This record gives sequence, structure tokens and C-alpha cells, in this order.
Amino acid sequence: MLLSPAPIDAPAERRNYRWVARRPDHRLRKSSGAPPAATATPRYTQIPRWGLLDQPPRESAGPALPFAKLTRKVPTLLITTAVVFGLAALAELLRYLLLLRNRTRLIHPALLFASDAFVVGAALLALLLALISALAMVGWLIRTRRTVFEQAGRGEPRSVRALVLGCVVPVVNMVWPGIFLTEIVAERDDPRAVRAIRIWWAAWVIGGLVAVAALYWRTADSLQVKADGVLFTAFTDLVAAAVALLTLTMLRAIEERDAFGHSRIARRWVIAVDPPVPVIEPVQPGGRGAPATVEQPVAAPDAEPQNPPDGAVDREHEEVMAK
Repeated sequence: MLLSPAPIDAPAERRNYRWVARRPDHRLRKSSGAPPAATATPRYTQIPRWGLLDQPPRESAGPALPFAKLTRKVPTLLITTAVVFGLAALAELLRYLLLLRNRTRLIHPALLFASDAFVVGAALLALLLALISALAMVGWLIRTRRTVFEQAGRGEPRSVRALVLGCVVPVVNMVWPGIFLTEIVAERDDPRAVRAIRIWWAAWVIGGLVAVAALYWRTADSLQVKADGVLFTAFTDLVAAAVALLTLTMLRAIEERDAFGHSRIARRWVIAVDPPVPVIEPVQPGGRGAPATVEQPVAAPDAEPQNPPDGAVDREHEEVMAK
């Protein structure tokens, strides 16, 4: 045990001991007289592949919304539905032409089978796509309402169940979808979206009434009425295609886009520059400024008078400051 008369906290010049730091293996290391040979500078033989990854921040996952997968494909579903309803209308028109020809001539069974397959297949596919598009629109309505109300600093006043039932239950869905959409545009002043919703709402009600009339027409017993029902069914399919396109237009109007999906908000890029600095200072007229006092040199008594050249006096009073 080392006993030192000097205190532990004494300054270094008053201590009679010193601390020596040694490596743990200092007893095994042998000092060689020759200096170590110089080694090459450490360097990478290739670009290092380690480091910190600067990944973009991920958006926080919100609560799961119903029909989220279908919602991302709403425009595609609506366009496809409109096209298939157009094909269904074409199938009904071809069947009506076959009925007209059948008044005087017989129809080949193969042609009749092809016509029936075309009519039934197009009608079933159109109805299936219409149902899927309706569910996708319900999901879009729920997502859009939640986003709009969050931006306004308020919560969604209606439950998801009320929104789904108001859009899916027959007869009720003729009224409530328009109300739900109107509540969206009520949070902002957008007359284009309001007009698009009103047009769509009227077309939606008319389309529902036409569909009910087409179903009622099929209950007739007369052959002529059934033949006229084929034309009316074609008209119903065209109305359904128009409603699908109007739905897409209304959707894009609420999202502040045109019918083709382009943004209606004009953006102009402006180059940010420093404030302008005048290179030449403005000219100050000599007559408006304070008269400058110029000391005239005292002439000797025997000196000759100095006559300045013409215009020299005027030039002395002109002051132009420039950088």
C-alpha cells in the first residue's frame, strides 16, 4: 500500500508520485530497436456499401376502411361498367333486329343461340360490375368524407354503418347518397362540385325509375309489348352507362379534377431571386439640391486673370453620381 504525505487533491507540482498508463500486454511486448516499417495508407478497394439508409418517412397507417381495395380502382370500374352496359344495349338492339327479320323469315338456331348468349352474358356481367362499382363508390364516399371532415377539424358525424345502409338499401339509396355527397361539398365553396352532384343525383333517380319500368315491362303478355320491351331494355342500358360516366365526372369534380382526371388547380413555378439592386443610382438634378459652396482660389495681385474654356462652368455644376 502506497502512503503519500501529499493529499490526493494536491496539485501536480506538489505530488511525489505519478500515474503511468500501460497497455495490458506491456509485459509481453518487446521493444525493438528498429522502427516499424511504413505501411500503406488504409483505403477502400471498392465503394463501401454500408451506411445509414435515408428512407422517406412512412405514412402512419390509419384505421382500415371498408372496400379499401375496390376504392383504389373506382375510375377503372366505372369506365368498365359503362362500356359493358353499352355492349348490353348493343346486344338488345341486335336481338330487336332479329325479331324484325323473324317476321318474314326463319332464324337459324345457331344465330338465335349466339344472340341469346350475347344478351344474357352482357346483362349479367353489367349487373355484376354495377354492384362492384357501387361497393367501390361506397368505400370512396367513406374515405372522402373522413378526409374532408378531418381537414375541417371535425369528426365524421355519421357512422360507417349508416353510410353503407343509406347507399345499398333499395329505394332509400335514391335519396341518401345525394345527401352524403352534399355534406362533403358543404365544407368548402366549390360551385362546380355542387352542380355536378345535383346533375348526378337527378340522373341517379331517373336511372332507378327507368330500371323499375324495364322490369315491369317484362311482365307483359303481348308479343308486340315484349318486342317493344327489348328496345326499352336497350334504352335502360344506355341510361345506366350514362349514369356510370356521370358518377365518374362527379367523383372527379369533388376531387377538384376535370372529366379526364387532370387537376383543375393551376400551378405556376416562379424562380426565387434576390430583390433587385439598382446598378446606377438615380440622377439628382443640380438645381434641386442644396447649392454647393466652392472656394475660389485667391489670386495674386500681379497674376493674369484665368479665363476658363467655354462650358467649363456649366460642367462644374453638373453632378452625376454613379457606382
